[in-house]
Amino acid sequence: MAEQSKKRIAYIDWLRGFACLVMFQTHCYDSWLGGTLPAPLFLFLAGISFALVTDKLRQKSVSADEIARTTILRGTEIFLLGLLFRLQEFLLGQPWAPWTDLLRVDVLNVIGVSLMLMGVACRLAAVGRVTDPRQLRRATIVAAVTCAALIVVLTPPLWTTWRPRSLFWWIESYINGVHTFNKPQPWLFPIFPWAAFAFVGLAVGTFLLFDAARRHESAALAFAGLSGVALIALGLWLDVRGARFYGPYDFWHTSPNFFLIRAGVVMVVLFLAYAWCRWGAGELGFSPLIEMGKCSLLVYWVHIEFVYGGFSIVPRHRSGIATATIGLVAIVVAMTGLASARNRFPKWKPQMLALFRREARS
Repeated sequence: MAEQSKKRIAYIDWLRGFACLVMFQTHCYDSWLGGTLPAPLFLFLAGISFALVTDKLRQKSVSADEIARTTILRGTEIFLLGLLFRLQEFLLGQPWAPWTDLLRVDVLNVIGVSLMLMGVACRLAAVGRVTDPRQLRRATIVAAVTCAALIVVLTPPLWTTWRPRSLFWWIESYINGVHTFNKPQPWLFPIFPWAAFAFVGLAVGTFLLFDAARRHESAALAFAGLSGVALIALGLWLDVRGARFYGPYDFWHTSPNFFLIRAGVVMVVLFLAYAWCRWGAGELGFSPLIEMGKCSLLVYWVHIEFVYGGFSIVPRHRSGIATATIGLVAIVVAMTGLASARNRFPKWKPQMLALFRREARS
């Protein structure tokens, strides 16, 4: 991993591309026929990427305050892009889209908020002017695991008995996804529980940056995968025991047990992606997944309009499995082509991001 720190890490790009592929499958069949893996993967990978970025800044002797400022601003960029995305969908959805869609909590919104929260957590981990890299990494892992645990434990009551009903619905929606329905919606992406996946990614990514993990990368990734298996087993065991710490119990949406299982699954998938790229055919020749993984934000942004928007390539909610599958193949091919074209121009930046960065530097 020492050499890979100077370039893009192939298995991370491959896994991000895999998340795009699973997202296509989930969105296509939901939209055209009408998953729980794409969103946890994207948030988990956001946490790993955050760990890589902060560690690199620490190695350059950037101050803790500046690291927090930089990462929080990056989270703000993503959050504002999420609002811009909602505005685009609202305008393209006229005259049917209600104005409340402008304030719907989507994946980009929660990724942005998660990055900001992780920026605060990393600043707290450096309290006391700690500068030793190993101490900082240990403190970061403790902070990340603590934040993830708090989010997971607080999720069930914040969706039910502790609902902050006194808040405006668009603020409460960031807590439990209530939106305008007076009841939390499982298809939205509030901070509780979704941000916890980002903190798990931060903990795993920081673990992989220890010197021993860099020297023995395969063993470190295998340990992460085995830890994922352990989390899956723990979640299943706790659920089978029937121990209930909350009144209303919703295994599939708010249960800490189900979170443990999903967190374990993404850790196992992380190892499998590494193994495929290291010992399999993941990096042989042209890889559509790596291409999409390098610009997953663009792929996410564009594909939504061709699945859910006014430019849907097949009729929504009126297609059979065969038609939806053909549409899925078309989306994968089109997004691979788009990503490949984008990756051939590495100096290109969206003007909005460039504007935010100029403002941040000034």
